Amino acid sequence: MTVQIALPHVLAAPAPPYEPTLLDFYPLIWWMVLLKVAAVFIFLLLTTMFMIWAERRAIGRMQNRPGPNRAGPYGLLQPIADALKLPLKEDIIPTTADKLVFVVAPILSAAVAFVGFSIIPVGGNVSIFHHYTPLQLADLPVAVLLVLAMSSIGVYGIVLAGWASGSPYSLLGSLRSAAQVISYEIAMGLAFVAVFLYAGSLSTTAIVTAQQHVWYCGPLIVSFVIYLFTMVGETNRLPFDLPEGEGELVAGYHTEYSSMKFAMFYLAEYVNMTTVAALATTLFLGGWRAPWPLSLWAGANQNWWPVLWFVIKVFILLFCYIWLRGTLPRVRYDQLMAIGWKILIPVSIVWILLTATVRAWRQDTHNTIPYIVGGVVLVIIIVLASVWETAAQERAARYAPAAAAADDGEPGPGTSTALSTTGATSFPVPPLDLPHYHGIDLDRETSTREVTGA
Repeated sequence: MTVQIALPHVLAAPAPPYEPTLLDFYPLIWWMVLLKVAAVFIFLLLTTMFMIWAERRAIGRMQNRPGPNRAGPYGLLQPIADALKLPLKEDIIPTTADKLVFVVAPILSAAVAFVGFSIIPVGGNVSIFHHYTPLQLADLPVAVLLVLAMSSIGVYGIVLAGWASGSPYSLLGSLRSAAQVISYEIAMGLAFVAVFLYAGSLSTTAIVTAQQHVWYCGPLIVSFVIYLFTMVGETNRLPFDLPEGEGELVAGYHTEYSSMKFAMFYLAEYVNMTTVAALATTLFLGGWRAPWPLSLWAGANQNWWPVLWFVIKVFILLFCYIWLRGTLPRVRYDQLMAIGWKILIPVSIVWILLTATVRAWRQDTHNTIPYIVGGVVLVIIIVLASVWETAAQERAARYAPAAAAADDGEPGPGTSTALSTTGATSFPVPPLDLPHYHGIDLDRETSTREVTGA
């Protein structure tokens, strides 16, 4: 006779797999999804508030002034004061504006900014209420392309805001932003290709898993540097904040916005900064993996510790945003376009071809010679580019005196006097033909020639 005994259910769950995969996202639990959505939303809001305080405080130190120090200790409550002030300000809609588009544009910019962070892995598998789940809202076989898609949709909010405002300054700022995002998004997408070749996947989970031994910021240093340039251009931050150029556009595409609509554009900018910094961490800095020598500890990449390493990496990159703003001036628009189209995109294409060749050769021969050959070829390309640029500058300097001699000696309205006397090529400026530029005193109704001391 066989006796069957019903054993009680074992409460202890089996050990989770060390590396999460796409299969871990298929058993969807509705309350777990809502919990992750709330966690991502709160994290991005708190990061935005902290960044507003840290940016004003750090730039204050860089400029030898205290920064915010009235609201709370060390000014920590200043972001909360700003968040309470903006909803209480008057919400103005211009009479010539398209009201529906004017209202929808900031909502669109802010909404897509939050969606882009959903594919970022913050940690490995952890236990939440006895359910093992990855610390990531969602993942896709083409997850990285989602960030590019959200960036493309986000620029629609900026363009629509500039068009719906009915202001030429807002429209010019939105057109600048469209051209800038298109230019730098191409270079950003090309920077991703080398990562895809190395990881063999577009899934962010698989890319972090592939960096278990070597972070891609080392072997793919060129892609990493190109991405650092493009992430600044994509988020319209100094020195690439041309869409907002206060000197000539008042405030750019959001000139006519106030109250909570302006706050949404402000929020979208900082959320985008956090997203692109988190994506750089995921693709090039090992994601949530602990840096060496902390990685020698067996438990460094388990449980909740990876969240700490991930946040530290993200905030280091966010500090670089602050550092750039406090250090570099705004570039001219022609320089911005030249960097994107003449430097970043050509270098990215050459680097992809070189990376693909080295990867294919490495997989066939299984030796390190391709890396040496690739490094030598890269150095030769850099040297040739430098020689080409130097020769172009020398050629321009050699022909400049002849062009200056052909001139009648009187600089035109669009030529700088200091540059024209030295024979150097001047940059284009608006015509300086207002009366006071010619020494005409309108108040006294007298006309005198301006003395420049030349």
